[in-house]
Amino acid sequence: MIQIKKRKLNSCTVAVPGSKSISHRMVVCAALAAGKSTVENLLSCEDTELTMEALTCMGASFKMNNENSHPVHSVYGFNGTPTPFQGEIYLGNSGTSMRLVAGVAALGDSPYHLCGDERMAQRPMDALLSSLAMIGISADSLYGNGCPPVIIKGGERRGGQVTLDCSTSSQYLSALMMIAPFLSSGLDITLVSPPVSSPYIDLTMDVMAKFQVEARRITPVRFEVKGGQTYVPGHFSVEPDLSNASYFWAAGAVTGAPVTVAGSRLDSLQGDLEFVHILERMGCRVMAADMGITVQGGDLRAVEVDMGDCPDVVPTLAVVAAFARGTTRIVNIAHLREKECDRIGAVVSQLSKMGVQADQGSDWLSVTGVNIEEKERVKSSDHDILYGKSCIRGASIETFNDHRIAMAFSVAGLMVDNVIIENESCVNKSFPTYWEVFETLK
Repeated sequence: MIQIKKRKLNSCTVAVPGSKSISHRMVVCAALAAGKSTVENLLSCEDTELTMEALTCMGASFKMNNENSHPVHSVYGFNGTPTPFQGEIYLGNSGTSMRLVAGVAALGDSPYHLCGDERMAQRPMDALLSSLAMIGISADSLYGNGCPPVIIKGGERRGGQVTLDCSTSSQYLSALMMIAPFLSSGLDITLVSPPVSSPYIDLTMDVMAKFQVEARRITPVRFEVKGGQTYVPGHFSVEPDLSNASYFWAAGAVTGAPVTVAGSRLDSLQGDLEFVHILERMGCRVMAADMGITVQGGDLRAVEVDMGDCPDVVPTLAVVAAFARGTTRIVNIAHLREKECDRIGAVVSQLSKMGVQADQGSDWLSVTGVNIEEKERVKSSDHDILYGKSCIRGASIETFNDHRIAMAFSVAGLMVDNVIIENESCVNKSFPTYWEVFETLK
């Protein structure tokens, strides 16, 4: 466990590693290509390493070199024809790895056994398995419950029309689109309803385009990828991860200090860019310059916001809301219950432990922060933040082995004494150097 030191911040700039979402997609597309690709600023963390290990089992190879003091990964692809692998391919609790690798496995001629940890065995896969079956791919949940472990065997490469339910994850669509160029008829994919987390679909299409493969959005619920296209290897770079940037922007929001995330840009396709716009609505000042995006907090006020497209920053916003006047309501987030943990329940339980009024429903949560009547008292009490008649107090935060819970609640510790983060090493899933970077906030 780690205890966060409450402190007053000065203006500061931090660097966060490459986007996890883009890194996953980069290595999958590079593995599907023929020949060598090089990728700068690829995120090295538990999740991306699981994806690379799985792709290695399927015939890709990876090598990391340090050029000018920063890592560059070389990826040697297998041209859409994964090699057989007899053992289990372990993917931990990385939902992105499981779903994208399942798509790649559909291109093989022999079965692949994909498994994970205890939480992964509870996470849904049935929508993707059903869609693969529609195009002649043998795809089964080992225990018949629609969750991993799964056994996937290709053999059919005809493709064609398919329907898909993306109400719990947009990653199913990404998995299908990325393998479609190797199917003789490509894929014409119709969604049964608008997808959750739709910006991640844009990321997938953008990464595919960098490898010279076109995926088309015909309507908001119909996508087409022509067969016969080829992933062309090349040299690529991964932009900073805006999910991980959110914790530092949140630090700027609650402390009032200007905090800049180096290299972040307002034209990013990452859906979590929306976080800075939400903070602006809450009263923060958001400034964009060549060096990156800066957030500086002000008199924070509550908002009501639909975060269906940016679920990873919901815990971060909930912590910020604890320091805002009024009740913040976050809606359209039912899919958060299927993440690394039930993030709605986790956020509400840990805020409640800190004396914050937090409530939840099936697809929403609310957080009541500082009462307007307490405004003057807050300003004069050296960050002893109050709401109603209760003080926001320090607590030992259970992370539920979820990196997002650990990092989000670390922000509260900047303002409140005795915030302790249990199992702090769970941040290795997406941001292994998080605590070192966090300690640069001074």
